Amino acid sequence: MTKILIIGHRGMLGTDLTERLRSQGFAVEGVDRDELDIAVPEEVLRCLETIRPRLVINCAAYTAVDRAEGEPGAAFAVNRDGPAHIAAACGRLNSPLIHISTDYVFDGRASAPYKEDDPVNPVSVYGRSKWEGEAAVRSRLQNHLIVRTAWLFGANGNSFVKTILRLAAERAELRIVSDQYGCPTWTGDLASALTGLSKRVLDGARTVPWGTYHYCGKGAVSWYEFARAIVEASAFARGGKMPAVVPIATADYPLPARRPAWSVLDCGKMASEFGIEPVSWREGLAVVIGALSA
Repeated sequence: MTKILIIGHRGMLGTDLTERLRSQGFAVEGVDRDELDIAVPEEVLRCLETIRPRLVINCAAYTAVDRAEGEPGAAFAVNRDGPAHIAAACGRLNSPLIHISTDYVFDGRASAPYKEDDPVNPVSVYGRSKWEGEAAVRSRLQNHLIVRTAWLFGANGNSFVKTILRLAAERAELRIVSDQYGCPTWTGDLASALTGLSKRVLDGARTVPWGTYHYCGKGAVSWYEFARAIVEASAFARGGKMPAVVPIATADYPLPARRPAWSVLDCGKMASEFGIEPVSWREGLAVVIGALSA
């Protein structure tokens, strides 16, 4: 049975991806940070030599965007050095790699959806560490797919959806930034996309169009619009009670790390090369709200 190794398998994305791959008949091995320190090259190589996967998917990441400003060493160790070590080990074992990256590699000054070959210019430590992780993968392994995604949410782990649900139960008013735009992405949809990529890689690695791709939920919104959709979708579970959702400017809610004002991704390349189309994030939101309300 084909063996796939998921690094970061207990995270928000890794959990859904593990379930999705196994449902499609794949043998999945998973490791997480308590079992593997990806910042240590010897550990990474030993792990891959033991498991001998035909494909590696790296979902591990340092995602605390604001905390990264104060501890850049930790962010770069996981987001840059870790992917470098994983790619090098994959090269030793001739295993392809799918690596997950982020919309935060862009500075947000565009007015049209970002394509894969648009210039990057990260404005935060987190964004820079993820960009350097991409570069490390490209320089060490030919057979790789880098998948940039955005605004992930799911039923597992922490996410904007869970934060809004908690605040909606506690407060009569929510003040949410309305001048930052992106594409919310349900981890279940991204897991399906990655499963499709995995099948293509394992069916014929010689013909795979290796490189960088974008995949996110269909439909661009602001954080404010996303919050309103969450509140409205979950109102029934709260007996119809809805807090007021008030739009504010980024300047009214200062945070340690800058965010791109516009980080909408163009997913056309993924659709044309692999036949994988984005799905409306609203469908995923309904699934997640249902699971969290059960």
